[in-house]
Amino acid sequence: MSAKGKRYRAAKEQVDRNKLYEPLEALELAKNNAQAKFDETIEVAVRLGVNPRHADQQVRGAVTMPAGLGRTVRMVVFAKDDAAEAAKAAGADIIGDEELAKKIQGGWMEFDLVLATPDMMRVVGRLGRTLGPRGLMPNPKAGTVTADIANAVKEFKAGKIEYRVERAGIVHAPIGKASFSVEDLATNFSALMNALIRARPAAAKGQYVRSVTITSTMGPGVKVNPQKAVE
Repeated sequence: MSAKGKRYRAAKEQVDRNKLYEPLEALELAKNNAQAKFDETIEVAVRLGVNPRHADQQVRGAVTMPAGLGRTVRMVVFAKDDAAEAAKAAGADIIGDEELAKKIQGGWMEFDLVLATPDMMRVVGRLGRTLGPRGLMPNPKAGTVTADIANAVKEFKAGKIEYRVERAGIVHAPIGKASFSVEDLATNFSALMNALIRARPAAAKGQYVRSVTITSTMGPGVKVNPQKAVE
């Protein structure tokens, strides 16, 4: 494994690995440690007290980031007729049906999000093996399968994100860019944490939010006090 660069090592020295930071302090540290030549993404990793292998302990949904995400979302929409026209008017990038599905089956993956109207799931369902492992399969719980496709397109373009617990019980989510103010990052952080709290499965026992870490794309992780993260 190659050694970390000087910039990373310098940033790591600013973080006390044994300390649980207040959310605002952690956000400021992560933001200040983002020293790459591009606008790094500020990300959050939340370890939850759930076992995703059990269907009744799945955590999945969507949340709108009030301050946006500062990025362009390349969006694919499966829709036909009036719904397709509505998606186009709302700003969808690629709209299609069976032919689009064949293109994706052929290996085309130049997109970040997939939306679909309910009637098109018979087509999208064939893409389960392609989209599923990448976390791109549309799902009603995440708001990516909906009859109101125009509104969904607008919301996801404006900063709505889908979150889903991974096998290790961790949810990873972006909350903005290093160029954002700490206040805007804090607003988005609160929106994410509140969404996760609301999504707590009834079957989850004990401490629900086990750990919270904030980091930039190229920077070290900053541990947040879990109790303060959900206040």
